Formats: sequence, C-alpha cells, structure tokens
Amino acid sequence: MRLFAVLILALLVVLPARSEAQQKLRVIASFSILADVVSQVGGEHVAVATLVPAMGDAHVFQPTPSDARSVATAGLLVSHGLNFEPWLDRLVAASGFNGPRVVATAGITPRRMGAQAGHDHGHNHGHETRAGAVDDPHLWHDLQRMQAYVATIAAGLAAADPAHAEQYRQRGAAYAAELKALDDWAVAQFAPLPVAYRKAITQHDAFGYLADRFRIVLLAPQGVTTDAEASAEAVARLIRQVKRERVQALFFENIANPRLIEQIAREAKVKVGGRLYSDALSPPGGEADSFVKMYRLNITRLVAAMQRD
Repeated sequence: MRLFAVLILALLVVLPARSEAQQKLRVIASFSILADVVSQVGGEHVAVATLVPAMGDAHVFQPTPSDARSVATAGLLVSHGLNFEPWLDRLVAASGFNGPRVVATAGITPRRMGAQAGHDHGHNHGHETRAGAVDDPHLWHDLQRMQAYVATIAAGLAAADPAHAEQYRQRGAAYAAELKALDDWAVAQFAPLPVAYRKAITQHDAFGYLADRFRIVLLAPQGVTTDAEASAEAVARLIRQVKRERVQALFFENIANPRLIEQIAREAKVKVGGRLYSDALSPPGGEADSFVKMYRLNITRLVAAMQRD
C-alpha cells in the first residue's frame, strides 16, 4: 500500500511536466540558421526542428519521406523565402500539410544582384527577376534587414499560438535589439581597416549583403548557389585577379568542399584564412551553433585575414 502511494505521488509530479511539454507549439524550420532564430524568439513555448541540418547545404537539399512526415505533423512551418528552398513546395504537397506557414523574408526588399553575378556559371537557381537581375537569398548576413525578419517570425508565432503572443513579441523585440547591438559591434571592428584592404574570396556568392554593409570586395568562383561547378576559365580569371589586386583573405565555407579554394590559394600563392559559415550553423556545441555566434565568428575571421603588416 505504501509503495502504491509512492507511485501515485511520482505520477502526479511527472504528469504536469509532460502535459506542459505537449502544449509547446511544434515548429518546422527549413534550415539551421532559421531554426535558431525561431528558437530565440519562441523560447520555452516552442519545439523547433529543422529540415536541412547543421552544416547542410539548402541549395542542393533532397527531402526524404521522413521529412514529409515531420512537415505533416507541424503546428507551424517557417521558411526563408526568396526561393532559397526550391524543394519546399514539393515537400509540402507530398506531406499533405495545410497548417499555418510563415515566410520570414515576406515584405523585406532583398539585395538585387546584376545579371552577370547570377549567370556566370550557367545557373541562377530560380532567383531571376526583371531585367535579368537576381534576388540574393542570403539575407541573414544583413543584420539590419534581419530585425524585420525577426518581427515577421514573432508575428507568425503569435498568430499560431495566441495564448503566448505577448511573450513572442517581447522576445522578438529583445532579440532584434541584440542583433542591432551585434551590427554596431561589427561596424566598430571594420572601422580601423582601410577600405583598400577589404578584399576576400569565398566559395560562392553568399556574403553579398555583408559586403555591401562593410564595403568589401568579395570574389567567388561560384555564383549565388552551389549547385554547379565553377568553370576552369572562371577559376583561372579569379587567380589572375587575386594576384593583380593582392587579395590575401581566402576562405572555404562550411557547406562546401574546400578543394576549389585550396587550388586557388595554391596557384595564387595565398594562404587560406580558414572557414566561414555561409548558409548553415555548426552542430550543437560547435563554434557557430547559433546565429549570433556564427555572425560574430565570420566578422572576426574576415577582419583578421584582411589585416596587413
């Protein structure tokens, strides 16, 4: 009898925690950076899962049947937009999901790239706009635009879970303020660096927003996506440019094979500056396992590599 009473008491202690966990809004985010932003805004009231995992490349992601099952049971689906996830609509159709959706870039004017940038390697991955220009989907590298991005996510969470709407709005405002402070910090990091030194090479055109913000000349052997190889002619042209302009900051990306950057560094006789995080976070516990850590790390490495004696 005493043992039975102990078991009943244990159940009474466990059940409320389990019930609370079940009340969390189940959110599916399309890729790891977005998943972290949703988690920061949602806090304890959301359970967030991502489709494209940490270190994964959303440009070439291939969904599986298990991804379709995950989407089917979501309480909210959050995507980036700007055709960054060209596979997503097919996945949603296959899953039968008809719940609420949020497109985080909705209402934000993206950076426009010239036709040359989008077509150098024979692909634009669906980003083409009028007059042959393309919309740059890598908007998370612009912390000013990201503040509106966060507000859209907070509003979407509030609409899907009205009981916690005020908490989402408060957390969204606090996180946007954190991003503004991070942007101010980044401005201060670049301030002492002469504009003439601000040149770098990355694997593909993922850092255009950051380049615009800090007046960096960024070169890339691949275009706006990673779904095609750079041509030998483009690589040779880039190597000549590296030598001519004395570019000394070369980086490989966390989502791409470093072989191409290593080739350019070897032939141009320039040292590789390390890894930048372009389209995905590191795994949990890694050096860039949150968006804020990722952005801070990228800025630190770029500034360090551009310094000259």
